[in-house]
Amino acid sequence: MTAENVLLSGIVGSTAYGLARAGSDVDRLGMFAAPTEDFHGLRGPKETHVTTRPDNTLHEAAKWCRLALSGNPTVTELVWLPDELYEVRTPLGDELIGIRTTLLSAKRVRDAYLGYATGQFKRLYDRGNSSSSADTRGRTAKHARHLRRLCHQGFELYATGVLTVRVEDPDDYHRFGEQVAADAMVALPLLQRYEAAFDETRSVLPDQPDEAPAEAWLRRVRAAYYTRSGS
Repeated sequence: MTAENVLLSGIVGSTAYGLARAGSDVDRLGMFAAPTEDFHGLRGPKETHVTTRPDNTLHEAAKWCRLALSGNPTVTELVWLPDELYEVRTPLGDELIGIRTTLLSAKRVRDAYLGYATGQFKRLYDRGNSSSSADTRGRTAKHARHLRRLCHQGFELYATGVLTVRVEDPDDYHRFGEQVAADAMVALPLLQRYEAAFDETRSVLPDQPDEAPAEAWLRRVRAAYYTRSGS
């Protein structure tokens, strides 16, 4: 990790979903607190640190909260991981896990998850049927798996208020990916089915997220990481 004061981090991506195969990358996502004093100058602290090989992404606490409140699927999964996938857990990180449901709202979850899934389908469609390289077929199958996962997880979160990060039948997801790699249009009925399910289901989530717990949590973070110059 390239930032100090990491509050929460863990293994995400295909390993977390149970979709990893031999040679799959291990992705890590985390959140850190910049020193509070760094916000007092003309330029604020860097909000995101990204490294590759290994693949690590760290968001500053305020940015992470903004992304989570918007329904961003990637950052949302950080507070729903199975316990064994966390590599850093601090008391403040545990507090954030404790308020994770307050960050959710029906429209933002629907828009974010279906939006990402639709984006994946557009990639598949634009690429067309994969008749070229094995590498292209592999990327197509990967995008198809993530389209299906986003649809399933987004609908579960919308309908129940709970996110299950690990998928139930990884082999079925891989079979689906291979089918879509041969014919991109195989993915369209699944996307349409989930769009209809969202339309027909009344969400347990509120219309708007409750920002107050996140605001209070972030103020506790700022207090915890405040130091005076020269102290």
